[in-house]
Amino acid sequence: MIDYRSMVWRGCSLVVALLLVWGATSEALAQQNPPQAGPAAPPSKPAAQPAPPVGTDQALYLVRSTLLTLNDANRSGNYTVLRDLAAPDFQTRNTAADLAQAFSDLRQRKFDLFAAALLAPQFTPAPALDADGKLHLTGFFPTRPLRINFDLIFQSVGGQWRLFAISIATPSAPAEKSQVNPPSPRHPPGLLYGFRWFSGTAGVRW
Repeated sequence: MIDYRSMVWRGCSLVVALLLVWGATSEALAQQNPPQAGPAAPPSKPAAQPAPPVGTDQALYLVRSTLLTLNDANRSGNYTVLRDLAAPDFQTRNTAADLAQAFSDLRQRKFDLFAAALLAPQFTPAPALDADGKLHLTGFFPTRPLRINFDLIFQSVGGQWRLFAISIATPSAPAEKSQVNPPSPRHPPGLLYGFRWFSGTAGVRW
């Protein structure tokens, strides 16, 4: 007589043995072949560099170097260096010929900007950054009889300030108040003996 219970028991024992072998094999394979990491996340874009701080000495250097470079360009008629030292946006908007045209008045009058190397400028207002992070330097050199007014904007490029816009004007310097025989308030001061100094303005507008 066939013992069915014995056959069922043997069949169950065989299934359990096979499951134990499969489990051990799977664990060994998992140890030999650990799961691979997913694709690395793309590197994040570097944060925009903040504009470098500006002190009084650096502001003075930027104004002087710009005006002296412009003075050399006016004397030689070659504005390539002035353009090459400027910011890329400035170079895109202005060719050397454009700069020669913009500053033709200063060049034809042979107006010398060398006073920028000797005198300290007066900033009006103080150097400051605008909402776009550009440096705005406005003021004048107290030269006589014509004053040198400047309005300069610099853009931070690679951590360096480079010229973004420039405007130069040479209005008449204010008359100095005389300490001897001051004029009567009943007679407001007029033009000096009927003559007037004419001023010129040159620059690249933005």
